[in-house]
Amino acid sequence: MFGSIARITVIASNVFREVIRDRVLYLVGFYGITLILAQRLLPEIAASTEQKILPDLGLAAMQVLGLLLTVFVGTGLVNKEIEKRTVFVLIAKPVSRSEFILGKHLGLSGVLAVLVAIMTALYAGVMLLGRVEFNGLALLCHSAFLWLQLSLITAIAIGFGVFTSSLLAVLMTFSVYLMGSLSRDLVTLGKLSKNPAIEQVTRYLYMVLPDLSRLDLKNQLNYNLIPGTDILLANAGYGLLYIVLVLALASLIFERREF
Repeated sequence: MFGSIARITVIASNVFREVIRDRVLYLVGFYGITLILAQRLLPEIAASTEQKILPDLGLAAMQVLGLLLTVFVGTGLVNKEIEKRTVFVLIAKPVSRSEFILGKHLGLSGVLAVLVAIMTALYAGVMLLGRVEFNGLALLCHSAFLWLQLSLITAIAIGFGVFTSSLLAVLMTFSVYLMGSLSRDLVTLGKLSKNPAIEQVTRYLYMVLPDLSRLDLKNQLNYNLIPGTDILLANAGYGLLYIVLVLALASLIFERREF
């Protein structure tokens, strides 16, 4: 057991160092510059609404930048190893394929934790600089759930990267993200259609797709309406369970793949 943990840790640390070194600093810099420019310019172009627009912009940019890193890096974590044939070197070592998948996921999830933490600090700093009121505890809660959501998308991106090309994996991951964000609306549309077949299809889609709205607290943060502890724990448990299931499926597919 300790040997398995050590191997997973080595893989995760390698992913962490590589991604931190190559991409994260650029995203953090872009986020910080965007927020500072918005804080300076919004009073000039939206004098009466900058107190509302700036928080919305900051939270949306945080989610978009995290999603871009997750999708474009996550889909290539396994796929690039396969395309470059470096996977043969790893398979030859005493590393199981499930350890390989788990290590990749933990490494990128660690990067996302750092990225979200830094962007949260920048967000809080700019809000204080612009004298925009915000709930610090609610902000931390939002950031924790944003990280969980991005970690879930990472698992999905790795899952697609196991058996498809990089481009197709990117497109499929973005599609799952969009459909998962609207999964509750799909059920509502199915009910409004009054068609039993459409209702059943939308119900099945809701059961299979991740309900990402459970992990998105942007609106609740803006209106200071963070759900109760029981709801937050239930939603966090949902996200963790979905991650485990997706990684288990990805490991199973990777185990059966021939090289």
